[in-house]
Amino acid sequence: MNTETVNLTKFAWLSIAAAVLTISMKAAAYILTGSVSLLSDAMESVVNLVAAIVALYALTLAAKPADSHYTFGRSKAEYFSAAIEGAMIFGAAALILFVSVQRLLSPVSLDNLGIGLVVSVLTTAINGLVGYYILESGKKHSSPTLVADGKHLLTDVITTVGVIFGVFLVKITGLEILDPIVAIIVGFNIIWIGTGLIRTSLAGLLDATLPEEENHTIVTILKSFQSETVSFHGLQTRQAGRLRFVRVDVQVPGVWTVREGHDFAHQIEAQIEEKLSDVSVTIHVEPIEDPTSYEDIPQGFVPLDGDDGFVPVDLETGKPITFQQ
Repeated sequence: MNTETVNLTKFAWLSIAAAVLTISMKAAAYILTGSVSLLSDAMESVVNLVAAIVALYALTLAAKPADSHYTFGRSKAEYFSAAIEGAMIFGAAALILFVSVQRLLSPVSLDNLGIGLVVSVLTTAINGLVGYYILESGKKHSSPTLVADGKHLLTDVITTVGVIFGVFLVKITGLEILDPIVAIIVGFNIIWIGTGLIRTSLAGLLDATLPEEENHTIVTILKSFQSETVSFHGLQTRQAGRLRFVRVDVQVPGVWTVREGHDFAHQIEAQIEEKLSDVSVTIHVEPIEDPTSYEDIPQGFVPLDGDDGFVPVDLETGKPITFQQ
C-alpha cells in the first residue's frame, strides 16, 4: 500500500474563497431587495463558509502521517468534518424557517428585484463551477470531506435556482407572499441535505463496509485464486477517509512452507492493490486441513458468492467439501 499522505487543503481554500465571495454578493442582494428568500440563500452560504473552514482543519489533520499514537493515521478526521457540516445545516435551516414564518405573517414589500436576480445568477455560476470541481476532486482522492463539500455547494446551486424562480414569480405576479414560501421550501431542503451528510459520516465512523462494486472487485480477485486446495472466508472491508482496509483468511495446504504461503498472499495483495487505490490488505494464512482454521470466521463479513463465507471440511480427508465461494 502507498502510505504517502495527500494534502487536499487547496480545495478547502478554494471553497472558502467561493463562500466569502458569494456571501458578500447575496448579502448585498438581500439588503437591496429585502427578500427573505435571498436572505435564506445567503445564510446557506454562511454555512458553506464555516463548513469549508472545518473541512480545512480536517484535511490538514488527515494529511498528517501515521505515528506511534495514531498507528492507522488520522484519515477518519474527515468524517467529523462532514458530520459537523450536517449539524450546522440544521441550525441554518431552523433560522431560515423562523425568519420565513415571521415574514409570512408580516409581509414586507420588496424592491430592486431585478438586481437580486442578476446577483443570484452570478452566485449560482460560481458555486456550480467550484462545487463540481471539488466534488470530482473528492471522488478522485476518495475524500468524504471534499465529496460532502462539493455536494453541498451543488445543492446550494439548486437552492439558489429555487430562490431565483421565487423572486422572479414575485416580480411578475406581485404576490409577495411567494417570497417567504420559497424560503420555507429552501429551509426544508437544507434539512434534507444535512440529514444525508450526517448519515454518510456516521457510516464512516462506524466502519461500514466498502461500496458494493469495490467488494465485488475484491471477491472476483479472491475467486480467481481459489482451487481444490485453496479457499477463503471471513472477508472484511472498511474505509477510513481515503484509505481502504481489507482483511481475509486464506486456507492453503498445510505442507506449504512459510515462504510459499507468504508469496501466495503477496500475489493476492498485489492484485487487490492494482484494482483499488490507497488500500491496506491483511491476509491470514491457515492450513486448509486443520478444523481450527474454520473457527475464526467473524460475525460480520462480506459473503463470497452469496453464501455464508464458510467452507466445510471433510475431517477424514482434510479437504473442503465444496467450493461455492
